[in-house]
Amino acid sequence: MSRVIRAALFQTAWTGDKESMIRVHEQAVRDAAAQGAQVLCFQELFYGPYFCQVQDKAFYEYAEAVPEGPTVQRFQALAAELGIVLILPMYEEEQPGVLYNTAAVIDADGSYLGKYRKTHIPQVQGFWEKFYFRPGNSGWPVFDTAVGRIGVYICYDRHFPEGWRALGLAGAEIVFNPSATSRGLSGYLWQLEQPAAAVANEYFVGAINRVGVEELGDNDFYGTTYFVDPEAKFVGEVAGDKETELVVRDLDMDTLREVRDRWQFYRDRVPGAYGPLTAP
Repeated sequence: MSRVIRAALFQTAWTGDKESMIRVHEQAVRDAAAQGAQVLCFQELFYGPYFCQVQDKAFYEYAEAVPEGPTVQRFQALAAELGIVLILPMYEEEQPGVLYNTAAVIDADGSYLGKYRKTHIPQVQGFWEKFYFRPGNSGWPVFDTAVGRIGVYICYDRHFPEGWRALGLAGAEIVFNPSATSRGLSGYLWQLEQPAAAVANEYFVGAINRVGVEELGDNDFYGTTYFVDPEAKFVGEVAGDKETELVVRDLDMDTLREVRDRWQFYRDRVPGAYGPLTAP
């Protein structure tokens, strides 16, 4: 029998406050579970605005401990209730002044499996992330979940092929890339880079982007969330570019073996030749 995972992604606009944003996402979990979804990933910094459009220390208050903080614990209970795997992209405070852009991974029984901390941190107009985050120090973990082996890459990370490959080498079957990316800046890359990564590394990619223009700046977040398979084929339709949308798709995991048997990219790698790639 074929192995099929029903997976979900959720794109939405900033509601204006953290609590209502969390409630919107709790409802998305319930809606996804009602449609049979087994795993769901939210957008980058899901319970807040994309505050990196400005540099203001007031937004440090959005950071929480992971997993000890209230938001992770709240969604652990919901995951256990509904039997769904959750990926929660959050603002993490390890200790005062030590802050990360992080995704917590919760298994279908509500257990906390671990975290990925965003590795590549931009500092360009409208994306002043170095003001808020240290570069991640988690490496590229792959999490053994109730639905299979899951990896996470976050937004700006997607421009760097090394992490995509590290996740593949560690056995990822699906990699989620939660993002906050703006129409004028990255639109031409959005449906190019992540399908290319899915092909090069022979796994599924779930790409999530928020929607709308927020009060902190001019960034126009354009949604168009999607799943793509290892042959660069979109799984179902790409989401719209303006509205809140829950994307639920069936991913045929047998595709992974078919593609890997056909191309053998992992067999034909030559690691000894790649030393210059790690030079500073």
